[in-house]
Amino acid sequence: MEDTIPSLRVARSRKLSPRAVPIVFAFFMSAIMAFLMCCVIVGVNTGIDAGYPGRVLGTYVLAMPVAFLCVLAVRPFVLKLVGAVCRVSG
Repeated sequence: MEDTIPSLRVARSRKLSPRAVPIVFAFFMSAIMAFLMCCVIVGVNTGIDAGYPGRVLGTYVLAMPVAFLCVLAVRPFVLKLVGAVCRVSG
């Protein structure tokens, strides 16, 4: 039991501050969405064959940074849209 307590403290201390939440959210959201979109679009446009994974990754290299910047850029607008449609607690 004593072995797990220090490792939990180290794991907690490695976490980013709450100020990083919008950037980390944008990173993960764009990474996942860009990958899924690349899979679908490459499959539709070029088919799924032996070269499919390489084409997806080649496309993802461009799409992920663009998606990340787009998520960061549209975040304030999306927050306003959500506020206009949803009741905010508090």
